[in-house]
Amino acid sequence: MANVTLEKVKEHISVIRLNRPERLNAMSIDLCLELEETLEKVGRDNFTRVVILTGAGRSFCSGLDLKDHSVIPGTDGLTVPRIGPRAIRIYSRVVPVMRHLPQPIIAAVNGVAYGGGLCLSLATDIRIASESAVFNATGIVNGLTSTELGASWLLPRLIGSANSSDILLTGRKLDAAEALRMGLVSRVVPDDALLDTAIEMAEGMCEFSPYGVQMTKQVIWANLENTSLASAIELEDRNQIMLGMTDNLPECVEAFDEKRKPVYTDEPRRGVYSD
Repeated sequence: MANVTLEKVKEHISVIRLNRPERLNAMSIDLCLELEETLEKVGRDNFTRVVILTGAGRSFCSGLDLKDHSVIPGTDGLTVPRIGPRAIRIYSRVVPVMRHLPQPIIAAVNGVAYGGGLCLSLATDIRIASESAVFNATGIVNGLTSTELGASWLLPRLIGSANSSDILLTGRKLDAAEALRMGLVSRVVPDDALLDTAIEMAEGMCEFSPYGVQMTKQVIWANLENTSLASAIELEDRNQIMLGMTDNLPECVEAFDEKRKPVYTDEPRRGVYSD
């Protein structure tokens, strides 16, 4: 059975499911390798505009599988001190792959999002949670560190240093209501409405310019690392000009006058590049 599944639920919407429900979708080496491969596959799918990440069964992801006995690939000839970095990268490199995916990712957090599961949710672009969702930084509880898979960089930027330190240092659990109050998630919905809500959100995003959505994601992430307002505006200006050279804005005006929804094609603006 595949540890990760990929399903095209709508023409432009793909759902990635962590698929180890018997282990609450805990992160094994095999699961992480399959997740990276699946993300890269969907990233190459020019017809997918929005990705939804969720978990099979009653959990999003319970974090590292402490009983995983998978074989770490590519370690032949390595000494023990060199195997450690190779192993940890299998987990941590998933986050940059998610960050660089062309499509925005919606995390539909069902049930527990512990440890690495919390980190996976942080790497997505939008997080919504079911009422039963619970978040926890389990590294500190397990005698390790909670600063893993980019959490020490991502979490303070999402909810501030005070709240992130409270979570990462105490190992306490957050229910969906508190996660919403902190800004860790943007919506909380009934358990049975979670995936439908995520799909509905994705459908709305698919009505926009695919190029505009992709560029918006890229600029948001790039400017999280930008310490200059002037530089941030320069990047925004260039992307806005690029979209302005398409036929999208004239289509928007025409659709408004005709009282219909615009259809954005990202084609070059008529009269700019050719007659």
